[in-house]
Amino acid sequence: MLYPVTTFRRLVTSGSPLEPEIGFSRAVRVGPYVSVAGTAPIADDGTTTAPGDVYAQSVRCLDIAEHALREAGATLADVIRTRVMLVDVGRWREAARAHGERFAEVRPACTFVEVSRFIDPEWLVEFEVDAVVRDERP
Repeated sequence: MLYPVTTFRRLVTSGSPLEPEIGFSRAVRVGPYVSVAGTAPIADDGTTTAPGDVYAQSVRCLDIAEHALREAGATLADVIRTRVMLVDVGRWREAARAHGERFAEVRPACTFVEVSRFIDPEWLVEFEVDAVVRDERP
């Protein structure tokens, strides 16, 4: 189903000072569709979570993404696609462990890719998440 431009658009913020500077939202919901932007392992105090630890950084990224989904009216069960970006794809199993802990039952389409670097050199991983909110829950 196509949604007209007038369809309600909900912007979700994380409070990051980069959001207004860059002009992006942590997540956007239009109709049943929710997209969560590339989510880095940023701790509540603004530092990097667990430098050097891909698994712990992945858990933090997924915590932030899950919070954004909830703010947009979605849950992890609504997730249809994830993207995992790593500076060293050889460490994909560490990120996959965190992904599997959250999505073992949901099993969204998932892509792992290697990137040359992130904005902060301590970030080892980022996640993107897309969801479609169902009107009726089983």
